[in-house]
Amino acid sequence: MNNSKFFDYIEEHLNILATRINSRSRLNMLNLNNHSEIFYAHFLNELYGWKLGDSNAEKQNIEAIDLIDDTNKLVIQVSATNSKQKVESSLAKNLIKKYSYYTFKFVSISNDADNLRKETFNNPHNINFNPTEDIIDKNSLLATIRGLEINDQRRIYDFIKNELGNDTNIVLLDSNLATIINVLAKEVWDGKDKEYKFSPFEISRKMDYNKLKSTRAIIEEYKIHHHEIEKKYDEFDSLGSNKSYSVLQTISRYYIEESTKSDSADIIFLNVSNRIMEKVQKSSNFVTTEFEILVLCIDILVVDAFIRCKIFENPENYNYATS
Repeated sequence: MNNSKFFDYIEEHLNILATRINSRSRLNMLNLNNHSEIFYAHFLNELYGWKLGDSNAEKQNIEAIDLIDDTNKLVIQVSATNSKQKVESSLAKNLIKKYSYYTFKFVSISNDADNLRKETFNNPHNINFNPTEDIIDKNSLLATIRGLEINDQRRIYDFIKNELGNDTNIVLLDSNLATIINVLAKEVWDGKDKEYKFSPFEISRKMDYNKLKSTRAIIEEYKIHHHEIEKKYDEFDSLGSNKSYSVLQTISRYYIEESTKSDSADIIFLNVSNRIMEKVQKSSNFVTTEFEILVLCIDILVVDAFIRCKIFENPENYNYATS
């Protein structure tokens, strides 16, 4: 496994943990907080060489301090709440006086803390605290990991795998992508008696414009299902607002992300399909079906997104719809 694969695995599992925390209303919040606190104690020790202690008798779960490293003189607040008020509340606790010669660090375990680092905080006990350096979130952790040598990335990878590798399977969440795939898997896609509401010439022009070659056959094969997908989206939207929009925007985002990794339109197309497959298979509401059926439904969905301007560039005056 190369260093990119190590990093991708680490990123995926930290994202899963953050998703789990953000979805805490579905879970036992106390157990989740305890698990996250213990995990981050060991994780930060592994990453930075600290000697943080997890929940212990001395601190007795004291509010404002979750973890203490007496060797490196650190006190850590691990929080799923990411706000200026939360940080200032921790800094204002009388207990902080005892650790005024330590450094206070705030670890946001579920949300991006970029904006929080720009804030100015009341620090009544003058504990060492530099928001730029001492507010830690998933993105800053990943940036540190990305800069590690491959052997160190492997060490972090091994730690994450041991800590979260199996446990994360229980935190799968519903996704709209899985819902629409479940619907499509029940349909008959033989191409018979289909109502065509698109311009084959325009679709061919878009394929030429984007230099699609090997995947052209997939688009030609499944473009006939565009109108059927449109009807399924209409039904889907009857279940709630933004259902189909969220699916199409997810596909569009996968395309944008994959476009930064390759100049080959065919590889981008296939990678978008692979990303959808990964997402669907990791969704708790995915109804397992034959692999070939899953591939078929995903290809049909991606081709539809191609036709309706959600992925790949449009040639000038592109208009796929017919009256």
